[in-house]
Amino acid sequence: MIHIGDFMYIAKEDSTLLTYILKYIEPNRKKAKKLLSNKAILINHKNISKFDYPIKKNDTIEIKKFWDTSICEKIHIIYEDKDIIVVNKPTNLLTISTDKEKEHTLYAMVSDYLKRKNKMSKIFIIHRLDKDTSGIIIFAKSEKIKKQYQENWNSLVKYRGYTVVIEGIPKKEEETITLFLKENKLYKVYPSKEGEKAITKYKIKQSNRYYSLLDIEILTGKKNQIRATMEYIKHPIVGDKKYGSKDKSLGRLGLHAHKLIIQNPITKQNMTFECKIPTSFLKVTK
Repeated sequence: MIHIGDFMYIAKEDSTLLTYILKYIEPNRKKAKKLLSNKAILINHKNISKFDYPIKKNDTIEIKKFWDTSICEKIHIIYEDKDIIVVNKPTNLLTISTDKEKEHTLYAMVSDYLKRKNKMSKIFIIHRLDKDTSGIIIFAKSEKIKKQYQENWNSLVKYRGYTVVIEGIPKKEEETITLFLKENKLYKVYPSKEGEKAITKYKIKQSNRYYSLLDIEILTGKKNQIRATMEYIKHPIVGDKKYGSKDKSLGRLGLHAHKLIIQNPITKQNMTFECKIPTSFLKVTK
């Protein structure tokens, strides 16, 4: 992702524009050319996009802020209004940044999308999903709205639905499982009398000899709740090495947040958001 703010440079030597960019500003040729194609370069305050434009020593080179539209096109927007934006997060993507990853996040992608429409736009995280989990996430467009959702999250959420691919077939077609979960020093959640209550309901939607597709509702929102519960009943989620799976047939974690019903804290009306189940989930469980 390219996300370049307003920067200014004074040319150190005579050169051509692309050569100078590659040497002093952006060493990646593809990204450097994108700066030019997006008209993000100003020479002596004039917009220049020719790669062979002559640069003279002491020329002023400005890099203006822009957002890579190819990134924005990858965002699946489920719903948007003046207060919130709801998106379908891809798998293998962090919701927000960490010490190791600052730029390649859903937060950055959504922020870039909104800033293309209004450079003063801001977004605020309301909730999140694990990096390897796909599905519905809501962002707020103001800190006030964020607080209204976060401070009343448990009372506002009416339904949290997930689609899961697990190894094998559970003995019961549907069941409600109550566990008390605690996190260890390795950040893995496990059943413990000292843990917090976690209630998970599942129903088998389809299955074959090797896998089952479950429709899951969580009545509590504990960390790794579904993953720990599936390991507990000895049917780990496909692709979930951390919680007992050795199966990599999906090429990803078989966990997707497909439905969310939440009350709007302002209008008091329930809002229902849904996104499609990944095709690979349906194919592997036929």
